[in-house]
Amino acid sequence: MSDHDKIYSTKLQDNTERSTVLMFVLTALALTVGGLVEIVPLFYLPNTGMSGGDGTYNGTAHKDKSGKTISMDKIVWNPATSAHKTLDDWQPGDGVRPYKALELAGRAVYIREGCYLCHSQMIRPFRDEKDRYGHYSIAEESMYDHTFQWGSKRTGPDLARVGGKYSDEWHIQHLRHPRDIVPESVMPNYFWLENKPVNVAETVQTLKVMTMMPFNPVPKSIYTEAYIKDAPAQLTGKNDLQALIAYLQGLGNHIKFEEGVNYRD
Repeated sequence: MSDHDKIYSTKLQDNTERSTVLMFVLTALALTVGGLVEIVPLFYLPNTGMSGGDGTYNGTAHKDKSGKTISMDKIVWNPATSAHKTLDDWQPGDGVRPYKALELAGRAVYIREGCYLCHSQMIRPFRDEKDRYGHYSIAEESMYDHTFQWGSKRTGPDLARVGGKYSDEWHIQHLRHPRDIVPESVMPNYFWLENKPVNVAETVQTLKVMTMMPFNPVPKSIYTEAYIKDAPAQLTGKNDLQALIAYLQGLGNHIKFEEGVNYRD
């Protein structure tokens, strides 16, 4: 005997699932509320550029346990005050910096291949996330991302702090044949990236565009005319596999996070 007409859920749920109109109305309501919760703060938070701020995070104030404000030069790399003055001299922990030429080419590969569909780049401020992936993500880490690659799904692990976690050789083997490294992986084989040269002209043009972005443009003191002019020499002879690995190795190691500092203020 069929029991299809027997109700195992609440009356509201059952009525909703049986009515296309009611399902549509409630879904639209949920999306509207969710959208407002995400959008409204953009109009009063000082660092978004929508409330009179310049969108460069210059008004952010991270504080330690005693309430002392942490210098933004520890968060965002400032060549003028850093011990390392150029992108080639930059060291992990110097602060958030723009992408180098090969990394930018690798980021284009990452976007082109849809890696963001299976990998997020945003660690939420929860204990289990921190224990698994590392320190939670903060806004400044995405300031040079146009567009950001936070992602919304984790078929594979979060990559926000993958930089330096594995060797280049590990990444080469993993990208070529993922199941040789992780037997249960469902990631496609990307061995063919090794035979695809980096698009030099496109990357050089992207470097130029990055200095003209309306929010958080790369300072021209970093992407200098000389740096952009020298970029083809850095990219010539490189392939998409090398570029993608360079991009991955630069993720998440820019800031030296300190215990007791509230980076969410």
